[in-house]
Amino acid sequence: MPLQFLRAKWKNLIMANYSVDPSILEPYLPAGTSLDYFEGKAYVSLVGFLFAKTKIFGIPVPFLGTFEEINLRFYVVKKIGNEKKRGVVFINEAVPFKSVAWMANFFYKEHYSVLPTRHYWEKNTRNRLIEYYWKKKERWNCIQVEADTVSKSMKPQSLEEFIFEHYLGFTKISDTNSSSYEVVHPRWSTFEVKNFKVDCDFESMYGPSFAHLSSKLPDSVMLAKGSDISVNFKREKIVMDPKKINTLL
Repeated sequence: MPLQFLRAKWKNLIMANYSVDPSILEPYLPAGTSLDYFEGKAYVSLVGFLFAKTKIFGIPVPFLGTFEEINLRFYVVKKIGNEKKRGVVFINEAVPFKSVAWMANFFYKEHYSVLPTRHYWEKNTRNRLIEYYWKKKERWNCIQVEADTVSKSMKPQSLEEFIFEHYLGFTKISDTNSSSYEVVHPRWSTFEVKNFKVDCDFESMYGPSFAHLSSKLPDSVMLAKGSDISVNFKREKIVMDPKKINTLL
């Protein structure tokens, strides 16, 4: 049985999705992968969710087991013959605890940063309100949704399915080296989003290439219920011949 590094519960995942010029993502593309497209478009997602009941190697993490995470991610595939393995790449993942960020960056060469975060949830008979906040350079950013209270199944071959149904993570280590890992969880149910607000300084958070997203409405905003998740300790290493590195499709 594979050694499990992480077990946790991911709750109330907001995804604000933006179609972008594929060339923006090229510098972040891990070796051995190429961009994954939905109906000819490349997407990035601004994500907010709650990490809860975190265990490392089966041991509960005291005081640090529940926290918000804010990340920006995009979507890739790794081709092995006729098989396509679909996954995500994180441009940055922000959490409020230095020890959490240090562990991910040291052991797995991830791209975590540390920022103050907070969240607010409210549910009544008609609506579910989910809000995440994070502070960068003395400015509070936020992502908020107002959604139905009853969840539903994702439609096959929908944008919603494309965004959520990626179970591999890929990490760029160098131009010729990358690694991958699997996040195990059931297929999530989602809530219909009625209203949303995204107030993010993308340039401050993610660099000049993403600055234009601050003034752009997302193509879609989604809310998933979440579930228990697990991540195995072992990662697959990918080493590419510099002459054969994949470029954008």
